[in-house]
Amino acid sequence: MDSGKAITVGVLTPHATTGPDAELPDMAPGRVRVEVSRIPAGPATAPGNTPEELRAQARVAVLDEAASVLLPEADVLAFASTGSGYALGYDAESELVEQLRDRWNRPFYSTCLSAVAALRSRNIERVSLVHPPWFGSSLNDLGAEYFRSQRFEVVDARMAELPDDPDDVQPAMVVDWIAQNLSPDAQAVFLGGNGFRAARAIHPLERRTGRLVLEANQVLLWSILRNKGETAHARRHSLHVDVARRIRRQRS
Repeated sequence: MDSGKAITVGVLTPHATTGPDAELPDMAPGRVRVEVSRIPAGPATAPGNTPEELRAQARVAVLDEAASVLLPEADVLAFASTGSGYALGYDAESELVEQLRDRWNRPFYSTCLSAVAALRSRNIERVSLVHPPWFGSSLNDLGAEYFRSQRFEVVDARMAELPDDPDDVQPAMVVDWIAQNLSPDAQAVFLGGNGFRAARAIHPLERRTGRLVLEANQVLLWSILRNKGETAHARRHSLHVDVARRIRRQRS
């Protein structure tokens, strides 16, 4: 692919909520374009945003069908679902990504694997997890298990007291709630949920708390850019230099 050409990211997601399709181009304008294939809930899956439904929608056959409408145009495929990663667990998510990467002969990334890689790149040991209220207690608990399985100390895992409608959540609300509730033991905060759309809260929250802040769509984009060689200097600078610097110029 021509290095001067924008990367076409084919996003697979089981969620109807706008997320990576808005945040990825916002974080890297002119460098990525996003095409989304939304995975419908099948008749055999459990209703609602449950771990059972998310596992059913993360089967290879289901993702195969979703990816087929994005190719061959997509340069990269991304599975944008924090909850699916939690429901699958690290090992099953890794296996799924490897299978689909080989199957489609395309780089393939997922949210939770990207979050783990990003935390490790900064030598983080103690992390606080913050999820939107629509996650529910089951996914919140699975999130803590996911990161503990990778030997992170999960200081706490909480659902933020924010509006239950993603469109009503403003960055300033995210900043205020986390700043007031963040554990002093956390070295970093991960904002889980690709529909959370909290990327514009990253920089003001880092300034206010003095902690590293990672967000679901941000880490996904970081993996894509880092591994596509789009930003060689990403290895030499802060995790946020390439992913969030343009957001920093915008109002929170």
